[in-house]
Amino acid sequence: MTQQTSYPPVPQHTAQPPRNGLGTAGFVLGVVGLVFSPIPLIGVVAWPLVILGLIFSAVGLARVGKGVATNKGLSIAGIVTSVIGLAVCIIWVVAFNKAVNEIKEEVNRVAKVDYEISGDAANVEIVYGEVLDPKTETVPALPWTKQVENQGVYKGGTLTATADENGGTVTCKITVDGEVVSTDTATGPYATASCIGT
Repeated sequence: MTQQTSYPPVPQHTAQPPRNGLGTAGFVLGVVGLVFSPIPLIGVVAWPLVILGLIFSAVGLARVGKGVATNKGLSIAGIVTSVIGLAVCIIWVVAFNKAVNEIKEEVNRVAKVDYEISGDAANVEIVYGEVLDPKTETVPALPWTKQVENQGVYKGGTLTATADENGGTVTCKITVDGEVVSTDTATGPYATASCIGT
């Protein structure tokens, strides 16, 4: 009688399913980030989305190179959309910083402002200067001029001229750095000409 020898069972090697999760996630994050990136204010959300999309897509592409993932096209598309979204975000930041710097420069710039009142009215009450800090003068006869230096958003300030009860004509004019920015004329008793130098 022969004795049978038993051998251990041979393990069956089952193929590992492809690990496409990171490449797919990178593509989705890249597309969503690209959609949000050009929208003002909401585009801030795009920064982390496109950065994570770029990282996940790159890892997904590396997995394709190792043979454990099969979504090479999707991973490459995720990298491309993430890079484009990141470029749009960077352009927004540069443009925003440039705009902020231009506004700061304009607000801090000192302008030469000429105030001028003309006409035939007498005893004219004049209010002029910065919007939050106006000055008042009463002049017996016109013309009247004043030159000041202002800075801020409303460099020209304000200028009003009011005739007395005898009336007459009053004309106001504001000139900022040699350019007339506002003029107005009024006629009659208590006539008021008003100029705003924006």
